[in-house]
Amino acid sequence: MQSSVVGAAIALGLGTVVSASAADYDIVEKGLPELQQDLASGRVTSVQLVSAYTARIAALNPRLHAVIAVNPQALDDARAADAARARGAKLGPLAGVPILIKDNIESNDPMATTAGSLALKDNVTRRDAPVAARLKAAGAIILGKTNLSEWANIRSSHSISGWSGVGGQARNPYALDRSTCGSSAGSGAAAAASLAAATVGTETDGSVTCPSSANGLVGLKPTVGLVSRTHIVPISHSQDTAGPMTRSVRDAALLLTAMAGSDPADPATASADAHRTDYAAGLRPEALKGVRVGVMRFAAGFHPETEAVFNQALAVLKDAGATLVEIDAFPNAVEIGRREHDVLMWELKADLNAYLATTDARQVPTRSLADVIAWNRAHAASEMPLFAQELFEAAQATTDLADPAYLKAEAEARKAAGPDGIDAMLKARSVVVLVAPTLGPSWLIDPVLKDRPSSGGAGGPAAVAGYPHLTVPMGQVDGLPVGLSFIGTAWSEPALLAYGYAFEQRAKARQAPTYLATAPTPAAGQ
Repeated sequence: MQSSVVGAAIALGLGTVVSASAADYDIVEKGLPELQQDLASGRVTSVQLVSAYTARIAALNPRLHAVIAVNPQALDDARAADAARARGAKLGPLAGVPILIKDNIESNDPMATTAGSLALKDNVTRRDAPVAARLKAAGAIILGKTNLSEWANIRSSHSISGWSGVGGQARNPYALDRSTCGSSAGSGAAAAASLAAATVGTETDGSVTCPSSANGLVGLKPTVGLVSRTHIVPISHSQDTAGPMTRSVRDAALLLTAMAGSDPADPATASADAHRTDYAAGLRPEALKGVRVGVMRFAAGFHPETEAVFNQALAVLKDAGATLVEIDAFPNAVEIGRREHDVLMWELKADLNAYLATTDARQVPTRSLADVIAWNRAHAASEMPLFAQELFEAAQATTDLADPAYLKAEAEARKAAGPDGIDAMLKARSVVVLVAPTLGPSWLIDPVLKDRPSSGGAGGPAAVAGYPHLTVPMGQVDGLPVGLSFIGTAWSEPALLAYGYAFEQRAKARQAPTYLATAPTPAAGQ
């Protein structure tokens, strides 16, 4: 829905707001610390940043389809931030910095929260998700909402990542015919293309880490319960979490510090305040020295070119002082995946029904998953032109969460992935972190054959266990980014970010996107 973005840009008065000084300020690839320094020194104002990012969205979004809507309140919020700075008010660590959030996260402004579905196109809740409220409390400006794989990619197992009825097909800024991965597709493309200072995505399994890897970003899926899920369109209370998607590890740490914390409405976050810390304060270039790192070799080897980049990344880790320990297998991986599917189907029905019940019936006529299924059938031309909704239908066929079969599957999946999986591997090999390629390079967008992601990667067990998973750019394959995953036990975000930072500072692997029509073809023999 490009018109909504253009309309929002017009509503911001873009033509009269962008001053010469704003036009002269280069926002491309600017990190959070540099933006804050420039705001503090008066080199740029928050109004100028909002104007510059909005102009960049208007210029690039027709190709990327990364942004669903620009916030009509963003310019007023920027004026307020500038005024607070001028009068010497105490400012938050993100004061005046424009951030984009995924369009399944509610914010108290005129923007709808759609999850990419036309069934929710009028879902203007006028309430902040706690994660949005925390970002605002830190001074951030919610610039707009990013596109996503519709319903966070849970509608069909034959979907196309990055496509939604509201936002269309998101595209990878490194090669426009390649997938952004999903479901935080727009957040990935937008952060890579500098459409905002940083973005926020959400993950159930892979939806922060995969698009971060595919778009050359740092992405962190936190421990489930570190960040509130209240007023975020849900899939699974066992696995859902929001997470930062940024162009550097330091930016991810700064964003996570603002986002993390307990929420009385989300019982999973009861321990969050006890674990929350200043994540940027622990970043050290020498953090890998003497660290025993488990190399999940079973999650590599699926693609020769990615394997070559992975081996180069391992050499960087070793040069940084890490001791590498090979791990050849993950116990019960297939069984974990089967149980995860069953759990997600049960929880999708219960959790989505609970969310829809909190929306305004005058704006959201679909009051349950069953209603959404019926609505999609009635609007199949716009909602299901490319793929169906068999996962929705499977979820609707489940019983309630009191079913002993659900309780058994949830407990067994979490135990197998966490205590008997990741924790057991860490202990058995006397390692403190696990590494693997996040995934291979992005695949072609194909409306006929649908998604065809490369195999490999090891994010599934971390998602099922609710454990943190950090991905950091480790290089490129034929011009397409690939990431290195750092996985640890629950609440190990400070260590993962420190290790990721130490790797990032040595590898310096991230390259800015090139917006090619297609990825370059490797020369013969390469």
